[in-house]
Amino acid sequence: METLERYEPLVDDFEAFLEACRRPLPSVVRVNTIKATPERATAALDEEGVGWTDREWSDTVLELDTDSPGSTWASYHGWIHGQEEVSAIPAEVLAPEPGERVWDACAAPGSKTTQLAALMDDEGLVVANDNNLGRLSALRFNTERLGVTNAAVTNADARNFSLKPFDLDAFDKALVDVPCSCEGTVRKNPTALDDWTMDHVRSVAGVQKGILRRAVQATREGGTVVYSTCTFAPEENEAVLDHVLAEEDCRLVEFDVGLDSRPGVTEWDGQEFDESVRKARRFYPHHNDTGGFFCAKLEVAG
Repeated sequence: METLERYEPLVDDFEAFLEACRRPLPSVVRVNTIKATPERATAALDEEGVGWTDREWSDTVLELDTDSPGSTWASYHGWIHGQEEVSAIPAEVLAPEPGERVWDACAAPGSKTTQLAALMDDEGLVVANDNNLGRLSALRFNTERLGVTNAAVTNADARNFSLKPFDLDAFDKALVDVPCSCEGTVRKNPTALDDWTMDHVRSVAGVQKGILRRAVQATREGGTVVYSTCTFAPEENEAVLDHVLAEEDCRLVEFDVGLDSRPGVTEWDGQEFDESVRKARRFYPHHNDTGGFFCAKLEVAG
């Protein structure tokens, strides 16, 4: 946990933060509304004797009293999908509509892709891209298991993604859940910090900037781009937003998902960021009993 000590100036009740990071995550699933209503999924869990609790901020997120949600009948039928609670935030913030054209820039293994499709009633187009060919099998498996039919899977570097194969001028919305240093996943993966280095943080931040810039460029005027990471590092969060705000025609907008959060930070390690990065939200493990997360909503200008 020594790595996390660099964030002590950012976190209220730092000891509670560290203590939360040491605890295992609750078992959380998302109801897949392509195949089942929340009522149908919870009835199936009741029949199997699996306890569940509503998470108030979302109708489709449930906490289960089991360590193996994937072994339930509801999961077998594709009615629920194991997904970390904070992982469900970006798609809810993006709020795609049925019939829209949406780009999921870093899609594998597919939890957010399938959530986008469900929010769209499986209508329209989700282009689910990932640059890691080995991860595409998991992405394809999850889309098929959950009954998604409006997704097209691509294998490309998101930083220079081409719209030509789709005969599109632009997407309506884009989800940019980038590869990151994964500090916020330590409750799920206790070894997440073992190989942490500042060099890796700087390296991945450069990739993140390129992906987010391409997403803004590929989204129509007035469209929405959501940027998210599962890390606490301002280098990968606010600094990336600050860079893209300076390079592309876009602006940050406020949002609220009903979970306790903190605003983005405007200075870090001698750097000052655009004041509007306060509109981004930081989700800390000790506030909602979740993993750590960062999310920002941008509107593309003309």
